[in-house]
Amino acid sequence: MVEQLQEDLSRVTEELENKCREHPESVMAFHHLGLVYMKAGRVADAIKALERAIEIDELSSESMINLGAIYFGQGNLEKSQELNEKAIAVQPESAQAYANLGLIWQQRNELENAIVSYEKAIQHDPRLANAWMNLTSVLTMKGEDERAVKAARKGLECEPDSPLGHNNLAVALYFNEKFSEAKKHLDKAGELGYSVDPNFATSLQEKMVGVE
Repeated sequence: MVEQLQEDLSRVTEELENKCREHPESVMAFHHLGLVYMKAGRVADAIKALERAIEIDELSSESMINLGAIYFGQGNLEKSQELNEKAIAVQPESAQAYANLGLIWQQRNELENAIVSYEKAIQHDPRLANAWMNLTSVLTMKGEDERAVKAARKGLECEPDSPLGHNNLAVALYFNEKFSEAKKHLDKAGELGYSVDPNFATSLQEKMVGVE
C-alpha cells in the first residue's frame, strides 16, 4: 500500500512538472505542484512552486495560505503572518487565513489576538473544526472554562471523530468540574489514537473518586 502511494505521488508529481513546463503561466499548475511537493516533503520545491503561482497571479490567496503554512512550520512566524494577511486582503472572507493567524498569535502567546482571529474564522466558516478546537485551547489557557466547553462542543459537532477534539473537551470539562463526562471524552480520545497526557489522566482519575 505504501509503495503504491509513493508511486502515485511520483506519477502525479511528474505530470504536474510537465504541465508547468508546458504552461509556464498556469497558476493552478504551479499551485497544485506546490501542494504535491508539500505532501512529498519537498519543502524547498514547494516554496518555489507556490511563489511562482503568486508571481503569476498576485491574487492567488490559496497559494499565499499554503505558503504561509510552510513558513509557520519552519518557525518563520513573521513571514507566515505576512502571507496570511495578504490572503485576507485579497479574500476578506478567508476563514482558513484567519484561523492561521490565530495559530500565529497563539504561538506568540498573544491570546486575545488569537481569540479574535479564531472568532473571525468561525464567523466566516462556522464548520471550521480546527478553529473551534484551537479556540478551545486558548480559552482554557485563559481560564474561560465555560466558553471553552462551548467551543469544544462546537468543534466536535463539526468533526465528531476528532481525537484532539475529544481531548480538548475532556480538559475543558475537567476545569468545569464535570469529571464523569470528561473521563468519557478522554477515553474516546485515546480510542481514536490520541496520545493522552498520563499526568492529566491520573489527575482526572483521582477526581473521579466518589463520583458516580
